[in-house]
Amino acid sequence: MMDPAIKDALKAIVEAMRQTMPDPASLPDFGFDPAFLERTAPALEFLWSRYFRVRLLGLENVPTAGAALLVANHSGGLPYDGAMLIHACHALHPAHRPLRPLVATFALRSSWMRPVVARIGGVRASMKNALDLCERGHLVGVFPEGLRGVGKPYRERYRLTNFGRGGFVRLARTAKVPIIPVAIVGAEEAHPVVAKLTRIAKPFGLPYIPITPTFPLLGLVGLLPVPAKWSIQIGAPISPMAQSDDDTLEVAEQVRSVVDRMIADLLLERRSIFFG
Repeated sequence: MMDPAIKDALKAIVEAMRQTMPDPASLPDFGFDPAFLERTAPALEFLWSRYFRVRLLGLENVPTAGAALLVANHSGGLPYDGAMLIHACHALHPAHRPLRPLVATFALRSSWMRPVVARIGGVRASMKNALDLCERGHLVGVFPEGLRGVGKPYRERYRLTNFGRGGFVRLARTAKVPIIPVAIVGAEEAHPVVAKLTRIAKPFGLPYIPITPTFPLLGLVGLLPVPAKWSIQIGAPISPMAQSDDDTLEVAEQVRSVVDRMIADLLLERRSIFFG
């Protein structure tokens, strides 16, 4: 029998998906609803502790107050990695800090995704929005690989794509906040992407529909993530400060290298996809 708290959390998510929400940019705090995050926390806790069985390292590197950028690799076909980072900061950090991940525009254009994404803390990715969050002292989640990372084919798992044009470095410098590198291992196996459908995805407000070994072969059941065991390592803060922007790409590559090295170390420690 399903735990009543998890059942209520799932009910809250379904109810939100059915509701109409205006553009979050027009709402206070971009539509973030702390009560919704609390209500849905049992579902995230189930994924964290019982489904993905996440091992978390380095949480002490997340400050107890003040703004910071958590910069992580992105993978898994669907953004479970963002949800797990939200849970780590909110439920497990001693200060119970909400994480405000910067999300792709499509997630907030979609009528059924927008209410959940915004209420749980997601904010449309833009320099203006990110600076606003930093100025108000928030933790900001950044996934520089974007859709290239989350939709990479399984054969390219754990091979980081480039970290964009250094936008997160410019953001950190402008806001005068530290960059905290994050490595996530396990999400690549959640939905092993073997192909992508783009044309039929548009009516659903999605950039693509992932084809995996179980979907669409097993129908909706095939959308369930593989219960791989995850490890998340949060590294030491990196200062982005410099006299000019000339080395922006160099700093971005430095952060990428740190994340890549942490991923490699976690993979070396792992003996099994399912048991860690």
